[in-house]
Amino acid sequence: MPPKTLTDGTRTGAEQPPSAASAKKWWILAVVALAQLMVVLDATIVNIALPSAQADLGFSDGNRQWIVTAYALAFASLLLLGGRIADLFGRKTAFLVGVVGFAAVSALGGAATNFEMLVTARALQGAFGALLAPAALSLLNTTFTDAKERAKAFSVYGAIAGAGGAVGLLLGGVLTDALDWRWTLYVNVAIAVVAFAGGWLLLSNHRDAENSKLDVPGTVLVAAGLFSLVYGFSNAETHDWGSARTWGFLIAGGVLLTAFAWWQKRAAHPLLPLRILLDRNRAASFFAVLISGAGMFGVFLFLTYYLQLNLGFSPTKTGVAFLPMVGALMVAAQIGTTALVPRLGPKAVIPLGFAIAAVGMAWLTGIGVGSDYVSTVLPQLVITGIGLGLVMPPAMQMATGGVAAEDAGVASATVNAMQQVGGSIGTALLNTLAASAATDYLAGKDPTDKLVQAQATIESYTTAFWWSAGFFAAGALIAFLLFRRGVPQQDADAAPVVHM
Repeated sequence: MPPKTLTDGTRTGAEQPPSAASAKKWWILAVVALAQLMVVLDATIVNIALPSAQADLGFSDGNRQWIVTAYALAFASLLLLGGRIADLFGRKTAFLVGVVGFAAVSALGGAATNFEMLVTARALQGAFGALLAPAALSLLNTTFTDAKERAKAFSVYGAIAGAGGAVGLLLGGVLTDALDWRWTLYVNVAIAVVAFAGGWLLLSNHRDAENSKLDVPGTVLVAAGLFSLVYGFSNAETHDWGSARTWGFLIAGGVLLTAFAWWQKRAAHPLLPLRILLDRNRAASFFAVLISGAGMFGVFLFLTYYLQLNLGFSPTKTGVAFLPMVGALMVAAQIGTTALVPRLGPKAVIPLGFAIAAVGMAWLTGIGVGSDYVSTVLPQLVITGIGLGLVMPPAMQMATGGVAAEDAGVASATVNAMQQVGGSIGTALLNTLAASAATDYLAGKDPTDKLVQAQATIESYTTAFWWSAGFFAAGALIAFLLFRRGVPQQDADAAPVVHM
């Protein structure tokens, strides 16, 4: 059989040895993982530099949250559009445009001279991230179709998605301490140069859905719905749950997303084909990603406060304190995706991971004013990391596995959307509950007493940790009920073609 030319210009047969094709796959994984790390880092790397940025630019405490929220709003609301653009116009194009755009607006944010310039750059980062993230995940999905190689690839990708927030805290602390808060944004330019060069050399621009059209009504409905949902939960942090700006947007989001689901049944070229959601294991995986995103913020957000404000850690030391969790998560991710799920199935592994993470978070509620890191924080972080490592990478692999090639981008976008919406819900709920716990503790006590103030903060942190444990426990139950029994079999007909 004569050699054939592939979409990237290479030739099959003797001119394309299996070892060369295999090596190219792993280089693609490295490029995709680097780009994903850039997107995930930006969800937390700026957080640790916010006090310095606020002092430099002189914006108010009330405006401070919008540096974070602007990114989340744009990212969440445009994810499905970004995923469909990758399917329609080519994943290489979407990936490279996303990388360049993300780097450019990061540089704009680093050079910001006022609040308006910085918040605009953050919103644009979210928009380009919404194009880049699903393109990256769908490239992974269409490159690795062999079951064993796919498991290894997703163990790496899922570990980055799960641990990237902690790495962001470390890198943000180092850059802020050693250089300046602006370098938490400038660093993306250096990462983007490497990712762009790798993407340009390794990727092809195959378009699996080139005969489809963009679903404009669906795009408007889901973008407005996700925006309203995230905005409503964000308002719950600064207003109360009874505020019209909170429940009004939450109701609007629910109505718009319901309308979106109704429209997808009737659209000729749906933005999110419902066949993606109707597979039982895939739906269970989406829920697992949503819940893990909500609970993870109990670890990163409130433990960061505890380490810095109560234990007196510097930003850099705080980041280093999370590294054992990152290591545990990466080891568990490798074991979970390559050994446990292929032998036991997701119904056993993912609920187990949630249960382990719940134990770690419940154990973390033992912190006190005079606690130390080694005995009261470190073991709990490792346990939680192991649990999350058994949940996120396998869930991401199951959520995108077996999807037809023309739907890979939008399926990948749905995974990212679930994680982002879960994070928004978790942040809003845990912040509200933590604040209420601190207020309740101060009732009838002297609020000027420093010991009382310190104990009030401990009450707020432990309340958040208990609720995070509750999220994970609920995740264990839901995952156990929804996932099918047995080991998932790779469907040869559904598996996408390799496009490198």
